Amino acid sequence: MSDTTPPSRRAAREAAAAADSARAAERPVSAPPAASLDALFTGETTTEVLGAPPPPADKRRRRVGAWIALAVVVAILGGLAGGGLWVWNAYEDRIRAFMGWEEPYDYEDGLANGETTITISSGDAGPQVSQKLYDAGVTKTPDSLYDYMIENAVGFTFQPGVFRLQKQMTSAAVLAALDDPANRMENSAQLREGLTAEQTIAAISEQMDIPLAELDAAVADPAVYGVAADSLEGWLFPATYTFDPDTTPQQIIQRLVDRAVEALDSAGVPVEDRQRILTIASIIQREARSTEDFYKVSRVIENRLDPSNQETFGLLQMDSTAQYGYDEMHDGTASSSAEALEDDNLWNTYVHPGLPVGPISNPGDTAIAAALAPADGPWLYFVTVNLDTGETVFTSTASEHEQAVEQWRAWCREHPDSGC
Repeated sequence: MSDTTPPSRRAAREAAAAADSARAAERPVSAPPAASLDALFTGETTTEVLGAPPPPADKRRRRVGAWIALAVVVAILGGLAGGGLWVWNAYEDRIRAFMGWEEPYDYEDGLANGETTITISSGDAGPQVSQKLYDAGVTKTPDSLYDYMIENAVGFTFQPGVFRLQKQMTSAAVLAALDDPANRMENSAQLREGLTAEQTIAAISEQMDIPLAELDAAVADPAVYGVAADSLEGWLFPATYTFDPDTTPQQIIQRLVDRAVEALDSAGVPVEDRQRILTIASIIQREARSTEDFYKVSRVIENRLDPSNQETFGLLQMDSTAQYGYDEMHDGTASSSAEALEDDNLWNTYVHPGLPVGPISNPGDTAIAAALAPADGPWLYFVTVNLDTGETVFTSTASEHEQAVEQWRAWCREHPDSGC
């Protein structure tokens, strides 16, 4: 029977069939259903089909599957690595102890080098001395000496004084050096930055075995040393001093004042500006927690004293000044009491505008340099949000400052015994 379909329709049908054939050729050949013994018995398949090898796998599918598998493996390994890192960070000390991987708490023999000094105060024991040794670069960890003493059941009585040691010493060598009178610096005093005049005099008395009453009498009249002020606060320069055995208390104080003048002159401070710079530097010394912060705190002081900021910020409001004026600097906490903030003394910058009437501590070279050259910045506020690390946040608006204060409060809630 002849095909009576019109030529145009026939051509279209043939074209469609050709397209279907092409699409079928492009589709991957799927494997027939897996033949089973039941299908053989029912006649649904034959022995030829049952025993025939499977058709070749589609290479494109195999490649995609391989990439997926690789991604899964990488994800699993990544998860294991991340989890392992978390476990290590959380339990490093216990893992090291269990596996016997503890890092040595002491330097090895033969590494001792250079020279440094530490000051042992009356009442210092293993933990305090151990920390001082670490701070001075003598021992490997803050607990090196104390751990050594505990582990080896060492009993040792620490004598007050200034001791000359080397850096990177073993704990055994440290104890031997501290027990050797030759390493004790006779007639020496080590005075750290930020001590008040009262603390400085007490330290000299203890370290040099001079009656405190004699030193109090020596500082009673600042004019004797050429200082036009009511006290020598700020003028007793912090450093390590060694004196001749027959040096008098007045000669000792003169040496400290002369060293302060030397520092001021080296920094280029005009004679008429010495007291003001010492006052600013003394606040910086008490408020800042790091060398970088010294210059930022100096900028905050300058910005608050700037007349253009008086409408926004009328008072300097430095806690250290309120604490000094209320005799609250040594109570072991960073916070000021309400009584200290409200007390009407001439050092309280929460009550009186401008700088306090005089210095509040004895600043060192860095604080003096910062007082002369503040960092550039718009800051009007700062707060130390971590008293352990000294991390300090500097801000320029009240709202930003309040956020930082809340950060400090949160840290204090988590660390109630850290001096908040």
